[in-house]
Amino acid sequence: MANEIPDLVCQERAGTGKGAARAARRAHLVPGVVFGGDVDPLAIQIPYNELLKKLKAGRFKSTLFNLKVEGHDDVRVICRDVQRDIVKDLPTHFDLMRLRRTSKINLFIPVEFINEEECVGLKRGGVLTVVRAEVELVVTAGDIPEKLTVDLAGKAIGDVIHISDVTLPQGSKPTIDRDFVIANVSAPSGLKSADDEAEDEAEEAEAAAEE
Repeated sequence: MANEIPDLVCQERAGTGKGAARAARRAHLVPGVVFGGDVDPLAIQIPYNELLKKLKAGRFKSTLFNLKVEGHDDVRVICRDVQRDIVKDLPTHFDLMRLRRTSKINLFIPVEFINEEECVGLKRGGVLTVVRAEVELVVTAGDIPEKLTVDLAGKAIGDVIHISDVTLPQGSKPTIDRDFVIANVSAPSGLKSADDEAEDEAEEAEAAAEE
């Protein structure tokens, strides 16, 4: 379970419909709605700059938020849509969906690499190349992992770490249905050159012996 779920602070919006939405935008607010969870939809709004900042930070539509609206209980939500101006590409409306603990959602989970000091390949001067710093998983809202852990102990140069090598939280699975690469331990360029030269010398010696 993640230690902290970020807050999304919004205001309740008085009135619904196009007129109320336009009034919100004139006040530099972005109108939105919260739906789902067997509860009536709630019209909300958020300061334009605050929403824009969160959108620029990335993963807004795949982050679980703790929605805080004055006068209402906090509730977990995920963004299901952000409508944008077709010319300026700026947000004009957003939709949030309430989640139950048993709800299944897609979220990007960060990957943490541990025991680098026990990685044989890194000790030899190898380089850890991270292909995916985060992995999109289908998870249960009530059991969202904080991170995925990759143990580098014993990994040698040339080793490739796939998603099948990672222990996933119970009840979760990747959204990609194949054994994709998370990272690999590659040889540094100097070591690669030395290995190539050694191979060339061995081939030349072998050819000379055959003659």
